Amino acid sequence: MARQRLVVVGGDAAGMSAASQVRRLRKDMDIVVFERGPHTSYAACGIPFYIGGLVADDRRLIARSPREFQEEHDIDARALTEVEALDLNRRTVRFRSVPTGDPGELAFDALLLATGTEPSLPDVPGKENRGIFVVNTLENALRLKRFLEETRPRRAVVVGSGYIGLEMAEALRCHLGMEVTVVERAPQVMKTLDPDMADSVAKALEKAGIRLFLGESLTGFELEGTRVGAVVTDRRILQTDLVILALGVRPNSKLAAEAGIPLGVQGAIRTDERMRTPFPDVWAAGDCAEVQHLVSGRPTHVALGTIANKTGRVAGISIAGGDATFPGTAGTAICRICSCEIGRTGLSEEEATSLKLPVVTATISAETKASYYPNAEPVTVKLLAEKGTGRLLGGQITGGAGAAKRIDVVATALSAGLTVQAMVDLDLAYSPPFSPVWDPVQVAARQLEKLV
Repeated sequence: MARQRLVVVGGDAAGMSAASQVRRLRKDMDIVVFERGPHTSYAACGIPFYIGGLVADDRRLIARSPREFQEEHDIDARALTEVEALDLNRRTVRFRSVPTGDPGELAFDALLLATGTEPSLPDVPGKENRGIFVVNTLENALRLKRFLEETRPRRAVVVGSGYIGLEMAEALRCHLGMEVTVVERAPQVMKTLDPDMADSVAKALEKAGIRLFLGESLTGFELEGTRVGAVVTDRRILQTDLVILALGVRPNSKLAAEAGIPLGVQGAIRTDERMRTPFPDVWAAGDCAEVQHLVSGRPTHVALGTIANKTGRVAGISIAGGDATFPGTAGTAICRICSCEIGRTGLSEEEATSLKLPVVTATISAETKASYYPNAEPVTVKLLAEKGTGRLLGGQITGGAGAAKRIDVVATALSAGLTVQAMVDLDLAYSPPFSPVWDPVQVAARQLEKLV
């Protein structure tokens, strides 16, 4: 009997997690992975730290190369090979070699789409010119690194203030010593936070010497020859040597749409809890796929490495014939911008209000350690709950060292469906070097309890 073949489109977190899981469970299955870039299974979240020099060698960001997958796991990982079309009736994929353009076609018994995201780019002329970068892939990060080493730019403008944009601003300012300006169309930074919590992030940026212009839109670029010389917004002209475009991402679902696979929220590929699409033997996982939101119960799209790895694992077990489901996500995320740690999970106040939930909030300020212990840092905690039921809806944390990882307590409570009262009663550890006797998360829960 001929061996069955799994074809995976996309060779990063979700795709390689799934392929590796299938290989563990099915030694008798051929696995072919197509990746249009030169790298597989790398840590895209580490790119800002590589650019800033905290990670000295780009190879540290690569978990396994295509060769390692082939030799150690019997997975045929074909880098620099782009899938151009899917034929679900004939059960084939059409591909081409990126370096040569040579075409090819391969049949599959099972298909996983792990095509990730693509960057949102501004509809303005000149964005292809030298000195203008997106840093969505390791390949693009290597190009940026070469540009920094060859030209030694003094000034940079970052357009966009999400996680990657602000981490890149920190890398360029705090680690490379450049003059950095952040331009954001919205009236606040980090739109996943509520405005009151985003204020502390903006203050940390300004304290680090990063200029911040909110409520301004990019309208174009001025060039010096073929190289960028200035960023033009609807309010000013900013002279610069380097531009980072960090305007967010959208699901890379074009292949799926052209093949007739249904799309869901924000254009992400529609899947069930086993990461199956409505087409038999076709799965999707990672940043290209929609998932369930744990709090709202609605489909959502959240591009995070944690979700990509987990949904890839679930898809791999499912493809191999096992029983695994992805329960959903609360959108839990954490980062550090300059001196400010940030964590968030669940619904924001704006999201809860848009869902017409009777939301109440409590925000407290405290310290990360006992007040008498050296180096205690400020921390602000905001919790949200449903009035009447006391159901926890979300939380956000900002502060100094030791603040943000507390968001995992809130995320765990959300996953367990705890009420605010149950959060107050949690038996959390206490010692002066780590926390006040009442942890700030529980202080916020006590305040919120009075309102529900």
